[in-house]
Amino acid sequence: MEETRYLIRKAIYTDWIQIFELYKSVSSVLGGLARNNEEITEEYVKNFVSKSYQNGVQFVVLDRDENERVVAEVHCYKLDPKVFSHVLSELTIAIDPDYQGMGLGKQLFESLLTYVQKERKGIYRIELIARESNRKAITLYEKLGFKKEGRMEGRIKNHLGEFEADIPMAWFNPNFADFQ
Repeated sequence: MEETRYLIRKAIYTDWIQIFELYKSVSSVLGGLARNNEEITEEYVKNFVSKSYQNGVQFVVLDRDENERVVAEVHCYKLDPKVFSHVLSELTIAIDPDYQGMGLGKQLFESLLTYVQKERKGIYRIELIARESNRKAITLYEKLGFKKEGRMEGRIKNHLGEFEADIPMAWFNPNFADFQ
């Protein structure tokens, strides 16, 4: 990744507008996101941005050559029940189709995981779910330290009307410190 062209930073709430545009773009590509283009609404984006800001983590990649346009985003946040207070869940990553294959996803994940290790030591676990046909993503997640935790058979009904499994995966914070 070109350090001078791309900037990775924690998201701010006002990024939601560009994140919305990013999600609309990514969801228009087959398999880009679990949600289709019609399901990407301003309310949906505002909701996960707000949850990530309040009790989670969210990073964006800005392209400095494109007026600091948001070209990639990753977020996760805590679930409501207190028994999950050590978990960041609902992880989603979106990368503009024109910027895929450039290492931005790996850089985003590394930023997220480093941040949690250094700044969020009360987080023990980050979890995600990957579609079994997304082998490239699963391979990346494994290289980053995520472990497969099973298979949810027939959870996804793809665009062909076929069922496929979702693969739950988790990463464990080596710097976890229980502050309770």
